[in-house]
Amino acid sequence: MADPSDPRVFFAAVRTLLAWQRCSLALMAFGFVIERFSLFLTLLRLAPGSSPSHVFSLIVGVVFILLGAAVAIASTLAFRRFVCDLPAQDVPSGSWTWLGSTINVAVALIGIVLAGFLVLTGV
Repeated sequence: MADPSDPRVFFAAVRTLLAWQRCSLALMAFGFVIERFSLFLTLLRLAPGSSPSHVFSLIVGVVFILLGAAVAIASTLAFRRFVCDLPAQDVPSGSWTWLGSTINVAVALIGIVLAGFLVLTGV
């Protein structure tokens, strides 16, 4: 006898994707805060006429942002691979399996653009 369909497996995969999505957003936000907070502290300490140097925080912040983008892409690939391996009866009809992946890819692209912007304006 065939096993009845169990949509809980699909919904667990979606919840996992959303958890990784939150993780990638948190990493990107943390990187942005590191980069901008150092600039803020540098501006508070500066005497008029001196130039700010915050290369270390720029590098660390950009690394965190790119790490967040990598997490978003990796989690999207893992989710897509898992959903493709699921039997068709385990995926509820009418569910948008592409939506979470599309949002994750968009978040990753925005993170990469943000990292590029910070590097160009910080150097």
